[in-house]
Parts: sequence; C-alpha cells; structure tokens
Amino acid sequence: MQEETIAGIASGMGGGISIIRISGENALQVVGSIFRTKKYLSNLQKEEKENIIWKSDYFEKKETHTVHYGFIVNDQEEILDEVIVVLMKGPNSYTKEDVVEIDTHGGNYVVKKILNELLHHGARLAEPGEFTKRAYLNGRINLLEAESVNDLIIAKTDAARTLAINNVDGKLTKQISNLREKIAKILANIEVNIDYPEYTDELEVTKDLMHGYLDEINKELLKLVNGSKNGRIIKNGVNVAIIGKPNVGKSSILNSLLDEEKAIVTNIPGTTRDIIEGSITLNGVAINFIDTAGIRKTEDIVEKIGVDKSKKTAENADIILFVLNNNETISEEEKAMLKKYNNDKLIVFVNKMDLESKLIIPENIKDIVYGNTIDINGLEKLKERITEKLNLSNIVNKDMSYLCNLREIDLVNKAYESLKNAQSNLDAGFSVDMIEIDLKSAWDYLGEVMGDSYEGELVDKIFSNFCLGK
Repeated sequence: MQEETIAGIASGMGGGISIIRISGENALQVVGSIFRTKKYLSNLQKEEKENIIWKSDYFEKKETHTVHYGFIVNDQEEILDEVIVVLMKGPNSYTKEDVVEIDTHGGNYVVKKILNELLHHGARLAEPGEFTKRAYLNGRINLLEAESVNDLIIAKTDAARTLAINNVDGKLTKQISNLREKIAKILANIEVNIDYPEYTDELEVTKDLMHGYLDEINKELLKLVNGSKNGRIIKNGVNVAIIGKPNVGKSSILNSLLDEEKAIVTNIPGTTRDIIEGSITLNGVAINFIDTAGIRKTEDIVEKIGVDKSKKTAENADIILFVLNNNETISEEEKAMLKKYNNDKLIVFVNKMDLESKLIIPENIKDIVYGNTIDINGLEKLKERITEKLNLSNIVNKDMSYLCNLREIDLVNKAYESLKNAQSNLDAGFSVDMIEIDLKSAWDYLGEVMGDSYEGELVDKIFSNFCLGK
C-alpha cells in the first residue's frame, strides 16, 4: 500500500460531467475536508451557525461502495460545485486503497478549482498511470493486465476493445501461468534427480519425458509468438500503401474507399506530392490507407522527395496496393516495380475497367482485383481481398487473446528460445542439471511478462505511457 494520497482527473475535460479520482491512505480525510452536505449548508444560514462544526471524518463513518450527494467548498465555505461522491474503501477498490471519485460538472475551470482544493488539503497530483500502477504494486492485477488496461483506453475499434477486455480479464494470464506451472514441474523433477543421484533409472525416465514436455510447452509458446502478429494488427491496425505511377487513380481510389474528398484529384500527373492518409474499419480492424506520390523519374525537387517517401512507405506497409490503369499498356517502370514488390504483401488493383483494355499483366502476378472508382462492386471486392489476405475473419472473435505489446512479445520470444536451447542441449547429451539453467531462464521470462521481479525504474517507464487519471 502506498502512503501518499494522489488525485487526478479521470475523465475527458470539457464534457458535461468530469470525474476526479483520489486514492491513498488519507483519501477519505482529504475529500471529507472539502465536502459538505446540503443539510449542513442549510444550517449555516441559521442564527445558531456558531454551534455547527463540520467534521472531516464524514466519509470514514460511511459504508463502502456508497454514493453521496453534496457540495465542494473552499476554506471560506464558498461553494465550488454541486457534486456526487462515490466511496470505495480498500481493499475492495481499483487500487486496493481507499478510493473516492468526485463527479463534478465538466467545466475546465470548476474541475481545476476542485483539484487545487484537494492538493491544498493533503493530496498530490497523480503521475501518468499511477492509479493502475498502484493496482499492480498492491497485487490487484499483474503487469500484463495493467498494460491491457491502457490498451483498452486507446482502443480505436471494436476488435481492439474486445482484445483488451479479454486480456484485462486474465485470459492471457491463465495461459502463461499454466506454461510456468508446466516448466516448474520439470524443474522440480530435475531437483529430485540432482538431490538423489543414486536413482539412475529415474534420471533416464526424466530425460525421456522431458522431450515430450518441452515439445508440448514450445508448441504453446510458438502459438503465442505467432498470434502476436494478430494482436499487433488488431491493436494498431493495418497500413495499406497505395502506390503506382502518376495519374493511375490512386487518389480517386482513396477518396472512394473513405467516401470523402480526402485527396485532390486532377488529370495533371504529380498532383499528389506528399502522403495522404485515411482509415476505414474492416471486420473490427482499422485499415489505414496511405495515398502516395506517383512513382516516376522526375527533376522536380519537391516531387522527388514525395517519390522517395512513397518507396519508403511501401517498404514499411503491411499491404502494398499497386494500382494499374486498364486503359494503358504497362510501362517498363511499372514492370520493374511489380518485380520489386511481388511478394505476399502485394495486391494489384486494375483501375478504370470501364475503359478500353490495353493492359497485359505479367503472368507471375496472381493477386489481382479489377474495378474502378465509380464501381462499388470493384471496391467491395478489394475490401474483401484485404480481409482475406489478413485472415481477419479468423483472427477476430469474441474469445481472442493475443499478445500485442512489444515488451510481452519480446519476453515470450526469449522464453521460447531458452526452451529451444534446452532441447538442443538435451539432444547433445548434456546432463539434466545443465539443462536446468535454460528452463529457469524460460520460467523467469514468462514471469516478467506478468511483472514478477520487475525493477522500479522499468515499472515507472511502462506506466509513464498511461494517461494521467488512469
């Protein structure tokens, strides 16, 4: 439990209602110092007011998980706002400490005035993510679940929200805990054989069984590693780079997909000189389309910068949408680009299918969609192809649980490599006690995913990415 009492704005500013959250040992006393009931303020208007004294231990006498109506005042007993106060005594709260939430009117000035009064009466301003950090340090949630809380806050699609909720709910925690338990059983067996070396038959049995155990664990770890790609897609969305030579219809395709005039469209080649972005949602996943400058040789310095940025965008994209004009023969420059980008990320969109066909596509290009910017069916086919290419129909479901944060993914990868190393050493004939080192490393790495044995500095760095009131 943390001794300091912290306060922070736990909602967006400027709305109809704002929430100020207070947590810590003196949370009840701090809020009680500036809270007044309607009855108390009414009595102050009477002549016997000198006999009325407000007691700041008001909330300490109240039951937990109760709601209280009243007013926030300053030291001069001037009313700052009419409020609702929600009382949640520890350990049955988000932080496992005494927590109070003040629901006030959402004006920025009023909220700041109340927050200043809380700071004046003994609280300090919460650091980014400090409420969730306390929940972690006090043992209410593990580090994986804490990071998932932040994922939930920043979620931009239904799929990202569902994934975050599942991970907050402990689906991944259960998987990783089960894997650690399996490794612990192997380690316990090894310890028995080290302590009682006279039982050589038992040692041989251990070696035989270990192969099966390690294979089973590594299959589950590899599933987590491979699934992390899906997790990153769901959390961050997918970047689709729209590339091609000038005037093939890239900007028109972007506008049609977004159903808005995002990019300027003209018949003049080189109109788009910088990157233009827009997003849609497919199967609950954000698809970020990036319209790039037409790729061609040019002496124009500004356009050349745009072409270079286009090439870099294509290299970093999850999907490359290469646009060709059905009404033109394919150029040598386009052939060279197709050869360069012909991989599992490539989708070719043949545009302007309403015009006479002059285009012959190289036979080695297989992933092709035909349409034009005024043909809804063609654009729908393109969306369907993107969905199929990313396997969105299979990776997005209500029960999904994937790793999606780089810290977690890196640690699970390290655990996987440690167990692979253990298998290699076992095959090479190393003694079982030597293999124990790799097994302990894997066990430790999986523990770090959930925050076991994490240093304070690293914890501070993780929570620094959170918003102030969470």
